[in-house]
This record gives sequence, C-alpha cells and structure tokens, in this order.
Amino acid sequence: MPTASADDLQRVTELIGRAPQSEFEVVVREPADDPHGEPVVIRNAPFLHDGTPMPTRFWLAGRDVYRAVSRLEAAGGVRAAEAEVPAELVAQAHARYAAERDAAIPGDHVGPRPSGGVGGTREGVKCLHAHYAFHLAGGDDAVGRWVAARLAPTTASAPTTASDGTS
Repeated sequence: MPTASADDLQRVTELIGRAPQSEFEVVVREPADDPHGEPVVIRNAPFLHDGTPMPTRFWLAGRDVYRAVSRLEAAGGVRAAEAEVPAELVAQAHARYAAERDAAIPGDHVGPRPSGGVGGTREGVKCLHAHYAFHLAGGDDAVGRWVAARLAPTTASAPTTASDGTS
C-alpha cells in the first residue's frame, strides 16, 4: 500500500481530529482531477500500526460530506437504509468490501485478521459513512448509492466516485 504524503497525513489528521492509526492512502479527492486536492476518502491498511486488525478499509474524511452523512444518520438514515435496500444487496456489498480488504493482507500473515464487511459489520447496515466512502472509492455498494441519492439534493458539489478505487 502506498504511504500517504506528509501533506496528506497532516490534512487527514486535521480532518478526522487525530493522527491515523494505520498506513493509508487518499483515494478520492475534491476536486477529483487535482492530485493535491482535499482528501475525501482514505483507504486504510488492514492492520493498525500496532498490528491490531482494522476492519474499516474506507474512511470518509471530507469534513463537509462527513457532516452531511451525519445529518442523514441522525434523521434515522440507518434504519431507513435497512428498510429500503434489499438485504441481499447489503450482503453483497459486505462481501465485496471484505474481499477488497482481505486482498491487501499478505498471504503469509499469521495471527488475527480483520473481519466483517463494510465498517466491520457482518450483516445489515451499521454506518452510512463507511458505505458511502466505499461507494465514492468505486465500490459497488447499494447502501452507498442510497446515501448518494439522498445527499444529491442537499450537496452543492458532491464528490464524484472514483472509477477504479483511485483518484
């Protein structure tokens, strides 16, 4: 996994309010065509610096979009997404997320491994932020699309999704 630049480390630390506890790379920026643009989504290594498994592969770091998703969650968005997005599509998103994360674990790894799907969840919807981050990074996530559809009317310049998981 590429290591974040010093500038990205500093900016992501400011955005999330603490230093990241694992290696990461910025995979979605705003504007998307600027390699030095504002970090919106980061992709975490599957293990923290101390070796602890990190189930959350994609993290929504962009301040404005994080707040918008937080408002959606506070308005009952998790329950609404679970009611509106078919359980089979949620399960498929969890499986794709876990496969993407697990592919980054060295084949000779011994010891605990991250588990679960989106944000470490095994089933259902736990965190709209994690689903939306995966969607923006190019992941096929029905809950992330559900979030995008609800944010579109309220977000003047919603980030565009990455076509290949990078920006």
